[in-house]
Amino acid sequence: QLQASGGGLVQAGGSLRLSCAASGRTFENYSMSWFRQAPGKEREFVATIFRYSGITYYADSVKGRFTISRDNAKNTVYLQMNTLKPEDTAVFYCAAVMAESSPRDIMRNPSIYNYWGQGTQVTVSS
Repeated sequence: QLQASGGGLVQAGGSLRLSCAASGRTFENYSMSWFRQAPGKEREFVATIFRYSGITYYADSVKGRFTISRDNAKNTVYLQMNTLKPEDTAVFYCAAVMAESSPRDIMRNPSIYNYWGQGTQVTVSS
């Protein structure tokens, strides 16, 4: 199970840090991702951090502004979001996948994920 938190209301240019806490003892065996869904839009990939290697990938729209990280000792993945824009307003979801996956699947195939968090609302005012 995944529990996302840290969302809220922030002005444009501000920062937020999202957290996603996982239960269980095998967190280090999962690649972890963040997705988001804005009103009236499809869910879209935001960032991922691979298990073991720690390699990260980002959507072009957030590169240079968002940073994904993980703390395996705390079973938690984070998303540091800086220089937020109104277009970042969305519900943010964390997700976990155990199977070895290509970057393409990680980013474009939500069906591969084993677990999803409940979502946390991020609202950026202009």
